Amino acid sequence: MTGKFQYPTSGTCSRLIEIEVEEGIIKNVGFIGGCHGNLQGIGALVKGMTPEDVIARLENIKCGNKPTSCPDQLSKALRLMIGMQ
Repeated sequence: MTGKFQYPTSGTCSRLIEIEVEEGIIKNVGFIGGCHGNLQGIGALVKGMTPEDVIARLENIKCGNKPTSCPDQLSKALRLMIGMQ
């Protein structure tokens, strides 16, 4: 799997996630909106990982009283991208 993907987030301060994958490895993740420093950190941490590994680590993380978070939205984007519904 190779390509660039965009995912409009829901229920978070960030509005959009941009993901670049090359040969099944995450090359870049960028968030539009949200807590810039924290989201840059998430992007840096997941770089070089497989989408499946990122999903396993970030899925179902909550932000305060919200039912989701930016990391959880990234896991949802990756699930959709690789066809894991």
